[in-house]
Amino acid sequence: MALALAVLLAGCAAKVRAPEPSTLQIPEAWRAPPLADVARRPVDQAWWRGFNDPAMTALVTLALARNGDLRVARLRIEDYRARVRAAAAGQQPTLSFDTGPSRARSLLSNGQPHVGNVFLAEFQAAYEVDVWGRLANATEAAAATLRAESANADAAALSVAANVATGYLNLRGLDAQLELAQATLKLREQSRDLARRQFEVGYSSRLEWLQAQAEYDSAAEQIPQLQRQIFEQENALSILAGGTPGAIVRGAALADLMPPPVPAGLPSDLLRRRPDIARAEDTIAAANAQLAATRDQLLPSFRLTAGGGLQSADFSDFLHGPTRLWRLGGTLVAPLFDGGRVQAATDSAAAQRDQAIVAYENTVRQAFAETENGLDAIVRLREQVVQNDARRATAAETLRIAHNRYRNGYAAYLEELDAQRSLYAADVTRLQLRTRLLTASVDLYRAMGGGWVADTRSR
Repeated sequence: MALALAVLLAGCAAKVRAPEPSTLQIPEAWRAPPLADVARRPVDQAWWRGFNDPAMTALVTLALARNGDLRVARLRIEDYRARVRAAAAGQQPTLSFDTGPSRARSLLSNGQPHVGNVFLAEFQAAYEVDVWGRLANATEAAAATLRAESANADAAALSVAANVATGYLNLRGLDAQLELAQATLKLREQSRDLARRQFEVGYSSRLEWLQAQAEYDSAAEQIPQLQRQIFEQENALSILAGGTPGAIVRGAALADLMPPPVPAGLPSDLLRRRPDIARAEDTIAAANAQLAATRDQLLPSFRLTAGGGLQSADFSDFLHGPTRLWRLGGTLVAPLFDGGRVQAATDSAAAQRDQAIVAYENTVRQAFAETENGLDAIVRLREQVVQNDARRATAAETLRIAHNRYRNGYAAYLEELDAQRSLYAADVTRLQLRTRLLTASVDLYRAMGGGWVADTRSR
């Protein structure tokens, strides 16, 4: 009979529909071309140190300590720790104390009025027996949400570190472009002065002099534009580091910065190396636990109560000879009809679980795409660097020949002008490729989790 009763009560739980089958597929290998310089060791958590730039390391460290968004994410962890304690408290007994004198006038059985006093002090204890695990599931839902928030803070820290590293590398790239623009301006000034002297002695036309002047003005125009970009980039980095807009300390030059080795790993490894994937997993766990707790609300709840205290109609008796009272009780509460409220709440919790599952699959797919793109970007950028080196060598030789032909009177200034433009464009592209190759390494480390390890103390 007891078994039949348990089965009957268990059947009172709300109905839960099963989730749809997963469509997630884990590739066996990366689609991007393989790289030769793959590191066969675990990714360093402080991966930005691999660039060997103390200024960059100091800036990232400062941002991880002071960034405003990251501080908010860490404070959210404290909020959810408190929520776990609140949920766990529901599994513990409660104890309360109640006291207070009262005075009332009432009618006796003979119709005469009577004024009486009551002095009462009582302790009350209550405990809900978690027969079906509803309270435990609610606590687990809160704990899984805490783990998700902890992983979310780790993901925010990884994002901040990557954004600061990328911003700093872009800043050094702009610094290098500004140096190139200033050096180019000096060369354009020399070419302009040469064209003016040759015009003054009648060796060349005024058109060639004006062309040289226009090219000088064009080079001069690039400098304030780059200075503005550097100014704005410094301010953005200062804000990321949790400070006010201001200058940024520089370290190694762009040409001296070397990216760290490419981290190794299979696609399946990525599932354990990214905090956003861990957050999505914990969100599913929280949704499942919350679904179980919601489903069991239709099951009976068992509650034990006990109380004891002192009572007297006279204050002196209350102090010296009170009447001792006690009571023990148990309640069984089961809903008979709620208009479908619990079933609707269960359906809602099931939908939230399904949303968490789909969000997890999307997060994993996005992680695969970001890693694939990062690996392929490094391969293609390296190929571009090789082509750019060949292009620059050709442009430099072309300029040398054009300059000699112009000085010796064998060609018009337009030839040298075109050669100058080609070399300058190749130099700018070279610096941009250098910067993009460095930032591509940052993007790859971000995509592969940046050496993230779950913090079991906060999870």
